[in-house]
Amino acid sequence: MHQQGRLAEAEQSYLRVLAIEPQQFDALQLLGAIKIQQGRHAEGADLIERALRINPNSPRALLNLGFALLRLDRSDEAAASFDRALALNPGYVQALYGRGAALAKLSRPQDALIDLDRVLALQPADVAALVVRGQVLRELGRYEESLASYDRALGLAPNHSEALVKRGNLLFDLMRYEPALMSFERALAINPNDAEAHNGRGALLHKLRRSEEALASFERAIAIEPDHPHAFGGALGCAMSICDWSKTAKLAGELEARIFQRKSPIAPFMLLACSGNPSAQMQCAGNFIQDKIPVGPVPLWRGAVWRHDRIRIAYLSADFHQHATAYLMARLFELHDRSRFEVLGVSFGPDDGSPLRSRIVAAFDQFHDVRAKSDREVAGLLNERQIDIAVDLKGFTTDCRPGILAHRPAPLQVNYLGYPGTMAADFIDYVIADDVVLPRDQQAFFSEKIVHLPHCYQVNDSTRAIATDRPSRPAAGLPERAFVFCCFNNNHKITAPVFDVWMRILQKVDGSVLWLLRDNRSAERNLRMAATASGVDAARLVFADRMGHEEHLARHRLADLVLDTVPFNAHTTASDALWAGLPLLTCRGESFAGRVAASLLQAIGLPELVTHSLEDYEALAVKLAVDPPLLSGIRLKLEQNRLRKPLFDTDRFRRHIEAAYTTMWTRWQEGEQPQGFDVAAIESG
Repeated sequence: MHQQGRLAEAEQSYLRVLAIEPQQFDALQLLGAIKIQQGRHAEGADLIERALRINPNSPRALLNLGFALLRLDRSDEAAASFDRALALNPGYVQALYGRGAALAKLSRPQDALIDLDRVLALQPADVAALVVRGQVLRELGRYEESLASYDRALGLAPNHSEALVKRGNLLFDLMRYEPALMSFERALAINPNDAEAHNGRGALLHKLRRSEEALASFERAIAIEPDHPHAFGGALGCAMSICDWSKTAKLAGELEARIFQRKSPIAPFMLLACSGNPSAQMQCAGNFIQDKIPVGPVPLWRGAVWRHDRIRIAYLSADFHQHATAYLMARLFELHDRSRFEVLGVSFGPDDGSPLRSRIVAAFDQFHDVRAKSDREVAGLLNERQIDIAVDLKGFTTDCRPGILAHRPAPLQVNYLGYPGTMAADFIDYVIADDVVLPRDQQAFFSEKIVHLPHCYQVNDSTRAIATDRPSRPAAGLPERAFVFCCFNNNHKITAPVFDVWMRILQKVDGSVLWLLRDNRSAERNLRMAATASGVDAARLVFADRMGHEEHLARHRLADLVLDTVPFNAHTTASDALWAGLPLLTCRGESFAGRVAASLLQAIGLPELVTHSLEDYEALAVKLAVDPPLLSGIRLKLEQNRLRKPLFDTDRFRRHIEAAYTTMWTRWQEGEQPQGFDVAAIESG
């Protein structure tokens, strides 16, 4: 009956045997096998362990136990069970496959690949082994070989939905979006209830800015598998990006519970726009790291102290192209004191062929494009070059690769700029901040030791060009004489409470308009509907398309006042506005992400534009709009301070961050553990 798939009847027969003879080995281990086939893995493991206490030398029982433990995410125990089976029967192909799958889950891809290749040498048509091998090769950065392995599996089994989903995920990583979407669609045609396929499709559609369709995919994945580890976060991210606040509120209502119960590894960057709770942010980051790197790799740096003529710094990013990070940092890379520092760029993002990309490549002493390398290979490169300080400019933002520094290639590893929060990772030593964004009393919510730069933590490029041709207001779709409020933050930062305040401001300032970034059409539609529902003519919302950086800076001069968002402030968008001479009004939030604009305003000498509640924010916005002399005075002060105050003094910032690096390095050289410190202010010039 068992062999015929009549599992319920077979189960009853085994139970009858065990009622007569409770220690009957075959009945115990075969009943355990049925439980595993039924998805009751814990029960199956318990039964097989009972059987193995009777006969510990059964390769078949050890094999079944290994697969049960694998499905229970007890991968180390599973690998040990497969090891025992192979010790008894070295040619046991199924045990080789099982051990390969367990080693893959244990982040030991090289070892896993050896087992899987042995399986395929014996059984070239083993589809399951080909699929796991594809995943292992992907982790090793051998992407084309990974794709070939999936394609080989699908050549043998065209309807293998798991292979199609994994192939889709790989193609997504390779930015081959159309074939990736086709893989997900094929998987769903075979199995419409494949939650993983719906999740992958959702992530891809979100990347393509088809967020409404993406949201439907994520919701379908959740309906099929309510505790799917990634679909919940994907759905929330989509709802936020299209400003669907009813769905956002519904999902956000269970967000912190999911984080603290570790039910979903929510993307930490997304949480910043939902909650300013630093405790939730730290837990969320920890969950994310645990999901991405469940088993810490063996560290490459093991305590050696090396000494060079110059401190060796490596900056790691996917954003060395036309991206906000590159616009902020390019001048710093050029200005680093080469008599004391050797500076490397490590790029795992695209080469867009832009002048900015060329400028950044030229700014480094060495530039390494590592897109085709695995995390382990990149870490090995850093370690071989004896990098003293590795600076992660991505954190948990798009295309991040925390797995590189998880290998601990350098003695000092730093979280800076890209992610305004803790990485909650034991392999990151320091976070670079300032006393506004990250007061010392927040240390309990950061695994990294806090380094305070004076003035402001954010670097800026004092050579950024602004287009000389300023468009007219009508050409930008703006009324000629109205008061223009502006916010060029990404739409996902716009929350319902902030938007309500904005609508009240428009109602109190006759004829005023709100100029926003056109992020996606769904968000534009939802924001216009929300304006109408609040009693404001939707035509008073004006949307701006994306454009070249210099032209984008120039068009800021058409606006009168930037209105910031909270709990996630403007960051680069705030410095864009201030550099262009446009005042910005902010509300200081609870956490790092909500205090950046306050830090920028303090560093440029405009602390009067920092409010501490939405009520005060609303009142001051209206006051500035209806009192032209007051706003003119602010504008004049901003213009006078732009090149005089610290915010846009790149060389002074360079000396501050180099002092921070030197302190870190000196303490390491003297055998001290990382600890927080403040960098003393240096006068300009």
